[in-house]
Amino acid sequence: MDKIYSQEHLDYLKKINFEKRLKQLEKKLKNKKVLLYGAGTFLHDILTSYDLSRLNIIGIADRSFERGQDGSICFGFIKYTPDEIPALAPDYVLVSTLNSVNIIENLEQSLNKKIKVRPLIRKPVKDLWMEVWK
Repeated sequence: MDKIYSQEHLDYLKKINFEKRLKQLEKKLKNKKVLLYGAGTFLHDILTSYDLSRLNIIGIADRSFERGQDGSICFGFIKYTPDEIPALAPDYVLVSTLNSVNIIENLEQSLNKKIKVRPLIRKPVKDLWMEVWK
């Protein structure tokens, strides 16, 4: 997993100071069960360039994963379908996609309110507006 798919991803992560966000998440989510949502190239580039090992990541969920793949691995984490999230009972679902607004909205509507859904990266307001109004 050492190949980077997009230098643009890495440049963007540096621009928004993802390293600082990661340190904040490590403190805030200490001893919390975290599930990542979204298994695309953006997450791959994050995992290739940043150390997320201090987060208690229990797996990755993605709508492209199929049920019945018990124990299947993606980026070193167990794969889950979105339907399996409630049974996992994570404290947090961190959406690990570049464009996350719609995904967060959908997950918040479909999951138990005890499961907090947040973006893995924190975009500047200008970038969020661009995402929403595309």
